[in-house]
Amino acid sequence: MIQVKRLAHATITVEDLERSLDYYTRVVGLSLVTRDTNRAVLATKMGQEAIVIEKGPSAGELPRLSFQIKPGSDLGELAAKLQKEGIKSERRSGITPGVKEALCFNDNKGTLLEIYADYEFAPDDKTAVGIMPVKFGHVAYRVESVVDTVKFYTEFLGFRVSDFRGDFFAFLRCGVDHHTVNFVVDPKPQLHHIAFEVKDWGEIHRAAETLAKNDIRLVWGPGRHIIGHNVACYHRNHDNVRVEMFCEMDQMKDEDLGYFEPRPWHQDRPQRPKTWGPDTLRNYWGFGSERTYPGYP
Repeated sequence: MIQVKRLAHATITVEDLERSLDYYTRVVGLSLVTRDTNRAVLATKMGQEAIVIEKGPSAGELPRLSFQIKPGSDLGELAAKLQKEGIKSERRSGITPGVKEALCFNDNKGTLLEIYADYEFAPDDKTAVGIMPVKFGHVAYRVESVVDTVKFYTEFLGFRVSDFRGDFFAFLRCGVDHHTVNFVVDPKPQLHHIAFEVKDWGEIHRAAETLAKNDIRLVWGPGRHIIGHNVACYHRNHDNVRVEMFCEMDQMKDEDLGYFEPRPWHQDRPQRPKTWGPDTLRNYWGFGSERTYPGYP
C-alpha cells in the first residue's frame, strides 16, 4: 500500500531543551535547523533532518516517527487507501522546515507516523563539530507483540523482514540497509534505541573518543553484531536514550537476488534473511558476547 523509502526523522521528548541541544549539536554533531521555546529540529551535516526534540512530560519518549516515500506521490490517494483499510489519517502542513505536507496516522502500537513524499534539504551550516554522522540509520522499539507490529509495518508500509532472533526480535528494512526499524518483545512498550551511521570504523573510534572527552561512557561495544553485522558502540545521553553509532551494516542491493552483499564475516554463503537461534551471540568480537536476552544492550 505505502512503500516507505527511508527513515526520515524521529521526535523525542526531552527534559531540558538547552542541554539536549548542546548534546545533539556539539557532541553528536547535528546542525540546528530551527527552534522555538519548546521544540528544535536538527539535521545531519549532509542536510537530512534527523531528530526533532521537544519538551515533554517525561524524557526519552518517541511520540512521532517520520518516513519518506517516493517523491511526487499523491498523499490524498494514500489516505483514501488507508481509509478503506480502516486506518484514519489526516494531512498536516509544515511539520518541519524540510517537509511541507505529510500524511499522519497511528501505527498499531500508537506511535504517530508522519509520511511525506517531497523534502527540501537543510542548508549547509558550514561547521564541523562533534561526531557528525552521515545519516539517521534506524530506530528500535520495545513492543508487546512483535508479530502484530511486523504485520503492520510490512502490510501497510512496505517493509521487508530481514531477520528474526528467535520469536522475540525482528529486523525490518525499507531500503538496502539490513534494518531501518527493529522490534523486541517487552511488556512495557518504549523506545529501545536510536542509531546514527558514521562513515567507517575510524569514525567509530573517533566517536568513542568524542564521547569520552565529554564524560559520556559507552554502555556496550565497540563490537561487531552478528545479526546485521554492523560495527557498533552504544551510549546513553542525559535523557536516558540509548544511542548507537554504527558502520558496515549488511546491505541487500538487489531484492530479486534475495541475499545480502557477500562479506568476509558472514556465517552463511549466501547470507539470506532467516530466523537466528535465540542463543545467537550478540557479536563476533568486542565487549558483551554472552548468549543471553536481550539481543542488544
